[in-house]
Amino acid sequence: MTGEYKKLKNTLALTLCLAVVAMDAVAGETVAIVHAQAWTMADATGGRIDDATIVIRDGRYESVAAKAPPPSGARVIDAAGRIVTLGLMSADTHLGLVEVSSLEETRDHGVESGPLGAAFDVQYGLNRNSLLLPVVLADGLTRAATSPTAASDAAFLGMGAVVRVQPGADVLDRAKAAMYASVGGFGAKQGGGSRSAQWQLLRNALDEAKTYAPPKSGAGAPRDQLQNVLNIAALHATIEQRMPLVVRVARESDIRQAVQLAEDYRLPLIVLGGTEAWRCADLLAARKVAVVLDPEADLPWTFDELGARADNAAMLARAGVTIAFSVSGNTIYLSHNAGVAVREGAGLAVANGLAYADAMKALTVNPARIFGIADHYGSMARGFDADLVIWNGDPFEPSSAPGAVFVRGAQASPITRQTLLRDRYAPKHATDPLPPAYRP
Repeated sequence: MTGEYKKLKNTLALTLCLAVVAMDAVAGETVAIVHAQAWTMADATGGRIDDATIVIRDGRYESVAAKAPPPSGARVIDAAGRIVTLGLMSADTHLGLVEVSSLEETRDHGVESGPLGAAFDVQYGLNRNSLLLPVVLADGLTRAATSPTAASDAAFLGMGAVVRVQPGADVLDRAKAAMYASVGGFGAKQGGGSRSAQWQLLRNALDEAKTYAPPKSGAGAPRDQLQNVLNIAALHATIEQRMPLVVRVARESDIRQAVQLAEDYRLPLIVLGGTEAWRCADLLAARKVAVVLDPEADLPWTFDELGARADNAAMLARAGVTIAFSVSGNTIYLSHNAGVAVREGAGLAVANGLAYADAMKALTVNPARIFGIADHYGSMARGFDADLVIWNGDPFEPSSAPGAVFVRGAQASPITRQTLLRDRYAPKHATDPLPPAYRP
């Protein structure tokens, strides 16, 4: 069995290496996708263009136009009327930070002790060779926000990042994309067991950050402050509005507290979770607060989520709130199944009243704007990174799958550890002779 395991492991490693080489080899070619139903995300309606020709040159979009002829010398792919979208983006994951959620040594998304709170930065733990990246890439996910979940500090969790789902390459798209905090629910123990204490500690941390300059300025600080110099330096990017604050909350009262906190300290705010956000949709729209929500959250998991309802996304969108999607009800959907889960969640949101174009925006341009990468990803605009998926059906149907996935103009391999195992142990092999290591 040991020999067979080593053989399988070596085969997997070689296959993934070949896939990476293949992506690099074609990254500079010109590709023309013809007869596509292209969702360009160029306007509020999704910018749909039927019978479109999409031209990709040197890894970037060059043009998208109806019935245009492909340029001479381009590799032509006939979409045959199929839906073609941007590569999708999940607005909250643990991709690159978690390999096996049940094994502590493979989890790098939080710290349980030490001096780091706001200063905890997930970018340094990103695993470019994670076997989970090819899995979500094969399902059409090409960008993702990846976030911290725990810190030894009672106030802030640390800083998240945006990753490119491109195994074997530099996966970091944007470092320090947002500062994270969590209030209520099971996290209340961080504040000594009370959400009131959590809000007080958050405010105190921001007050200390406003009062004391980062160490490089030479300013001193009293010995009795709660935040150390590392955390204060990290918080300055937030209080100076260079980094949005993401607050993970579910209950309406906590959402309102988060909005008030952002108003008092003039912070750009993103609500993560927002199970009861529909109760204060008008407030969120008026304050221009984005909500990253789980469209599958239609039942309460905690007392903070008693107001859960399936049309939360639709109600927020109708009120004018910018929404994005992540599926977090089961934490495995933040890593192993992040691609298919978020597509299925978007489909459920559409089934419960969300406009199709709004669901498409929630998986592309909206998270790009929220996390500061809309200058190179989020639409099929000329010069933007050519992340693209040709689907064999409706992308919001779980039974659909990508026919081809491109990341920055390079076509990705569909081979993953799962496909290798599927092929190895497929029923058609049931009568094959046993490998030597299994024979008597």
